Amino acid sequence: MDVLSDLLHRARASNAAVRQLVQRPPWSMTFAEAPPLTVVTALGGRACLRLDSDPGTPRELAAGDIALISGVTGGYTVADSPDTPPQVVIRAGRKQFLDGAASVGQHLAPRTYGDGLPGATTLLRGAYELRGDVGRRLLGMLPPLAVVPAGPRTRAALELLSAEVAQEEPGQDAVLNRALDLVLVLALRAWCASDSGARAPSWYGALAAPAVGDALRLLHGDPAHRWTVAELAGRVGLSRAAFAARFTALVGEPPLGYLTGWRMALGADLLRDTEATVAAVAREVGYEDPFAFSTAFKRARGLTPSQWRRQAQRDRAAR
Repeated sequence: MDVLSDLLHRARASNAAVRQLVQRPPWSMTFAEAPPLTVVTALGGRACLRLDSDPGTPRELAAGDIALISGVTGGYTVADSPDTPPQVVIRAGRKQFLDGAASVGQHLAPRTYGDGLPGATTLLRGAYELRGDVGRRLLGMLPPLAVVPAGPRTRAALELLSAEVAQEEPGQDAVLNRALDLVLVLALRAWCASDSGARAPSWYGALAAPAVGDALRLLHGDPAHRWTVAELAGRVGLSRAAFAARFTALVGEPPLGYLTGWRMALGADLLRDTEATVAAVAREVGYEDPFAFSTAFKRARGLTPSQWRRQAQRDRAAR
């Protein structure tokens, strides 16, 4: 499994929520709480988007542009125009209509709201709940707001998502989740390949590199295997020295350093999300000796596995 697919698979905490608004201007919606990752796009019209954490000039979205909102504190507002006054605030899944605002949100079809009149803009929004250290590694790819211009590949995926979101047929949730994943992956690819994607993690660019991309897939395919640099080099057809140098240059850290970081992320999430013993978690992520795992974990996280688990439990209770 490649790195991006592995991150998305392991980070997903629950099914993504997909909704669409079909509304004639003027319209404006404020989402008071932003989930860890949100995909927003306007089809057949224009929209603008402003983060609460960045109240400056809003970002314009032309038809088919995709906005990725990640890791923001506070919420965001999306509207047909920056001049449209706030109409609706959505907080904890409930709509609050502001004084003097027109009614935005008539139920038109499954997961679809608005007025549905001619000339309406269709706004698609998909919200991901992500979890743990693996989720943070995925979110680390992105700035708080990344806008991907419309393109033929993303347009086809958006049309599929738009066609499916208002349907209610057997397997609909599975279709919507996979369609939204397709939109997200295509958007991430396009953003990482753009000039704006210069901050993308170095491993992303390494995925397409001969030998190094293969090694990354091996590490993610079986992180518990007792990998050595020599074995990885042999599996990808390079000498040990040439492989280590190429991997380090492209990924930014040595092969076993990358593997250790990935194992610590997996271990942290297992400690938080399961009741497995430290020894069982150690074996799950490739350490036969729980003491060696505990030492590596404390070096990486500043806490022992048991301390980390107790802290995670306190954080969960506080929330």
